[in-house]
Amino acid sequence: RITEHAPSWWHGWSPDGAVLAYTCVRNKQFGIAVCPVKGGKETVLISGPHHYDGPDYTPDGAWIWFNSDRGGCMDLWRMRADGSDPERMTQGDSVDWFPHPSPDGKHVCYLAYPAGTTGHPFGRDVELRLIPSAGGTPRTLLGLFGGQGTINVPSWAPDSRAFAFVRYSALRS
Repeated sequence: RITEHAPSWWHGWSPDGAVLAYTCVRNKQFGIAVCPVKGGKETVLISGPHHYDGPDYTPDGAWIWFNSDRGGCMDLWRMRADGSDPERMTQGDSVDWFPHPSPDGKHVCYLAYPAGTTGHPFGRDVELRLIPSAGGTPRTLLGLFGGQGTINVPSWAPDSRAFAFVRYSALRS
């Protein structure tokens, strides 16, 4: 056990492997927290009356990307590794979840649900998208049947040329 605090669910490692970033619920509010891999004091970097989820570090350790509805709808955000300077990185009609920066630091892959989707459900038509790590226009890489579990955790190949994802079979009646 890394932290005594619950609920907590893991999402990312710091580049040096010493710190975990995870989603937490503390005092009935979602947040993003970090703690040493070897255990120790938890630090909640950001929290509030909104949903916070999917934290993952950039390869230089300077930023943590996450998704939040703090701007009114679920978009991608990033903040400095100390929790300062939160910055909205997507702002479109899609419902954006689980940003994962590439190991070369050039891009962020994420899961986009259609507008109006609540949460991050399983068994939906979704898109895998890529956005430049400095921000800009995202591009769709692939439309697929997936959702919860498609890219919840870091899945890039070390050379940044590919990433793993899960596609579900659509059951038809």
